Amino acid sequence: SSVCTKISTAGLASLPDEPLHSRASPEIAGDSRTEFCLRSAEEIKMGDPDKKWDFYLRTLSSSARDSNLAGDPASDPALLNAVRKLCQLCKEENSEDLVARVYPHFNKLFQRSVASLPQSRSSYGLLLLEIIQFFLDFGEIVLHDADPSLRSFFRSCLSREFADLTVAEATRNFLNVNKRKLLASYPALLPQFFPLLLKLIAWNGEKLLKSFLKVFPELISPASFLPLFPSLVDLPMLVVAMERVERSSGSLIGSSIASIQNSTAPEMLLALMDEAYTGSTIGDGGADSESEDTNAIDAADPLFLELLKDENDGLAERHRTSPSMAAALQAAVNAPQSDRLKQSLKIAPGLLDVYCAIAIRDVNDSLICSLIPLLMARNDVLFPDKNYSYQVRKRLLEFMLASFQRAPNFIALLKKPIMDRLGQAYDSSAKTELALQLCWAIGEHGGGGTSHRDAARELFENLELLLYENLSSRESALGSDSENFRKSSQSRLLCFVITAIAKLATHHHELLPRARVARSRISDVRVWRRARDYLGLIDDPAISLSVLGPSQGRVQKPGTVNWSDGGTKMIAHIPFYLLGEQEGSPFHDFSFSDIFPRT
Repeated sequence: SSVCTKISTAGLASLPDEPLHSRASPEIAGDSRTEFCLRSAEEIKMGDPDKKWDFYLRTLSSSARDSNLAGDPASDPALLNAVRKLCQLCKEENSEDLVARVYPHFNKLFQRSVASLPQSRSSYGLLLLEIIQFFLDFGEIVLHDADPSLRSFFRSCLSREFADLTVAEATRNFLNVNKRKLLASYPALLPQFFPLLLKLIAWNGEKLLKSFLKVFPELISPASFLPLFPSLVDLPMLVVAMERVERSSGSLIGSSIASIQNSTAPEMLLALMDEAYTGSTIGDGGADSESEDTNAIDAADPLFLELLKDENDGLAERHRTSPSMAAALQAAVNAPQSDRLKQSLKIAPGLLDVYCAIAIRDVNDSLICSLIPLLMARNDVLFPDKNYSYQVRKRLLEFMLASFQRAPNFIALLKKPIMDRLGQAYDSSAKTELALQLCWAIGEHGGGGTSHRDAARELFENLELLLYENLSSRESALGSDSENFRKSSQSRLLCFVITAIAKLATHHHELLPRARVARSRISDVRVWRRARDYLGLIDDPAISLSVLGPSQGRVQKPGTVNWSDGGTKMIAHIPFYLLGEQEGSPFHDFSFSDIFPRT
C-alpha cells in the first residue's frame, strides 16, 4: 500500500520508460502487493484505458482499509490525486457505468473525511471540493442531492480552513465555476453562509477581491438582504476580531472560530474579550489592574460572537452603544493598522457599492423600507477611521436619497425614525449631515406626497420645532473656532429647514399659514438680511427653478453646483451660501463668479 502511495504521488508523467519492476529492489520485488502496484502503474503509463480508473479505485479502497489512514484520510497524499484523476476520467469517458462505480467510494470517503475533521490537523478543503464537484456534475445519474454535502463542507471544513489561502482560492474558483448551478438548484446556500464567505474575503484580502465580486451578488437574497448590511459596514471590525483571536489562540487554520461560543474554557473567552475591549489581558499588571471599572467585562456581550459567526441568523440589529465596543474601536485605531485591516478599509466601500446598486435595481420596496432605519442608525456608528467613515457615510446617504427618489411614500411610512433623527440634528456632525439630507428629502417629496397629509403635518411640526431650536441657539455671539463651525453648521441646517418648510407648504396648501408664522419668528437681523438677498435672487427664474423646482426624476447629489443643469438641482445652494456667512469676510471660497457664465 505504501509503495502504491509513493507511485501515485510521484505522478504518472514521471514514470520511467523501462519496466518498473526491473528497477525495484529485491526486497520490494518479492512482495506480491508491490508487484501488483508496479504492474498497474506500468499499465497506466502505457495507456490502458480500462486500467486507469481501476488503479485509482484501488487506491481509494487501499486508503480505506489502512488503519493508519482510515481515521485521517487527507493525510494520504495519494488520495487527492486519485480523486482528481477519477473525476477527470468520468468526464472524459462519459460513462454512466464508471460514474456508478466511482460514486460509492466518493460518498464513503466524503463521510469519513467530514467525521475526521474535528480531530485532524490535515487540510481537507481541496479533497472535499473535488468530491462535491463530482456530486454536482453527476448527481442526477447517481441520484445524489449535493445540498447536505455542500452544507457539511461550509460548516465542518471551510469554517476551519478559510484562513488557508490555497483553500480560499479553491473555494472561490469552485463558487465561480458553479455559480449558475448553485443559484438554480441551491439558491439559499450562499445567502445562509455569507458571514463565512465574508470572513474568507476579509482575511485573505485583495488577492481574492476581483473574483469574489463575481459571486458576491449571489449572497443577496430576501433572507440575507438586511443582515448583510451591518456585516459589510463592520468588515474592518471583523478583521480586528479575527486578528485578536489569532493573537490569543494561535493560527486560525484548523480551528473553528465559531466554536468559541461553546468553548469549555470560559476564561479564554474572557481573556479574549478583555484584550479586544481594553487593549490588555486579564493578567496584565499596571496601576489600574485592580480596578473593577477598567477590567470588568460582561461575558454575555455578544459583540465578537456576532462578528465571528459562520451562518446567517436572520438578525440585522446589532448593539453598538456599549462602552466595551467604544474601547475596542479606540484600541484598534490607536494601534498600528495591519495590512489586512488596511485592505478591509478599502474593500468594504466597494462591496457596499455593489450591494446598493443591486438593492435599487432588484430588491422590493418592503425590504428597502426596512433597511433605511438601519442605515440611519449606523450613519454615525462606523469604524473610526476618518477616510473610511467618509466613504461609507457618503454611500449610505446617497442610497437613502435614491431610495426616497424611487419611492417617495417611504418618507410617510418612516416618519417616526425620520423625526427621531431630526431631533438628534445637533448631537454630532454626522447626525447633522443626516438631518440635512432628511430635511431636503422631506421638502423635495412633499412629506411622502399629497396623499399623505397627516404624515406631512407631523413632519412639518418637527421642522418647525427644529427651526425654533436653531433660532434660539443662534443668540450667543461667535467665539472659538469650534463655536464658529457650529454656527456655520446651524446656518446651513437653517437653510435646509426653511426650504423644506416652504416646499411642504407648496405641496400641502393647508400648511401655508403656518409657514408664514414660521417665517415671522425669525428675529435674527443677520438672517433677515441674508433672507432678503436670497428672496431677491429668487426673482430670477433660472435661480428659482434651480432651488425650488422639481427634480425631474434625477437622483440628487447634495453639495454640488452645476448651473448648466439647473433644472435638476434643488438642494438650496443659494440660501446655504448666503445664510452661511456671518459678519465680515466669508468663511468659504464660494463666489457668484463660479456659477454665473462669464461674458
